[in-house]
Amino acid sequence: MAFRFFVPILAGATLRERLLACIGAPIGIALTGVISGLAMGGGPHVALLVAPMGASAVLLFAVPSSPLAQPWSIIGGNSISALVGVTVAHFVHDPVIASGLAVALAIATMSFTRCLHPPGGAAALTAVLGGPAVLSFGFLFPLVPVALNSTILVALGLLFHRLSRRNYPHVHAPVGNSHATADPPAAKRVGFRPEDVDAALAALDETFDIGRDDLERLLRQVELQAMARSHRTLLCRDIMSRDVISVPENATAAEARKQLLDHNIRALPVVDADGRLAGAVGLRELTQTTETVKGVISKAGTASPETPAMSLLPVLTDGRSHAVVIVDVELRILGLITQTDLLAAAARMQVTDKSPLKAVA
Repeated sequence: MAFRFFVPILAGATLRERLLACIGAPIGIALTGVISGLAMGGGPHVALLVAPMGASAVLLFAVPSSPLAQPWSIIGGNSISALVGVTVAHFVHDPVIASGLAVALAIATMSFTRCLHPPGGAAALTAVLGGPAVLSFGFLFPLVPVALNSTILVALGLLFHRLSRRNYPHVHAPVGNSHATADPPAAKRVGFRPEDVDAALAALDETFDIGRDDLERLLRQVELQAMARSHRTLLCRDIMSRDVISVPENATAAEARKQLLDHNIRALPVVDADGRLAGAVGLRELTQTTETVKGVISKAGTASPETPAMSLLPVLTDGRSHAVVIVDVELRILGLITQTDLLAAAARMQVTDKSPLKAVA
């Protein structure tokens, strides 16, 4: 309890995420200053930076999934706010009034241009109170150094996040129907609906630092996890198929296709020379030109026999996966669970849950 104030308050914050932020921020800030200085004719030891870039770096490297940390938010928010600040300083000469007015107008302008960025308030304030250094730039200040700094910092952030395998810019990929029909995906046909999320946000009457689509995706995952937790007694070994049809990775596409059609299955596990799971193929993969299935195998969803069966719900309802391969610690195939297997088990559990009520009635 003595150290609870040092626990990150951001959901999902891990030690790895914080370390990456600590590595990326100094690299981004240092290179932004050097490159900006060189671009303006200074030497390699002349850093051309404005203070709001430090706050932008915190968002860019520490919370890259935040709507406030996206490329347009950083570049547009800082540059537009700096322009607002310079304009206010030009017409309002009282620093106290100009300071408040610049920040207020910066918030309004960023909101209308969909680039709300907290350091933008600092950029507007810097334009008002920056003194001779800012006055020397005049109305060029929003472009040089603010827009220049922001653009270079974002470019470096894109490269850093790409190298560290982080999703930036953060784009929510909507889950569509894998059958290319108008129906919503299976996971969205039950439970809450998008309008329920909108109604809940309206009822709370608060602003949250998370995109609406990400919020809906998070809530659906919570719903699945809660459902899985409430049915943890049923294990994968209880419902898995044990006579699993598989093919070696050196099998031809024609052989794999024949197995799929002969056994009326949609996914076929592929094993390597040692009999260990290498991946899976389906008819979609086999439409590609290939001599052996090894060239078109995709990653297979796996679980152990002791895994709660209902915890496979997120995988088998993602619109892409049709089966989960049950393996041992050496990746040798022990069984297979399909969407049908899980549906049948869930239906049976539902009937079992209701049977005592029928008996009482």
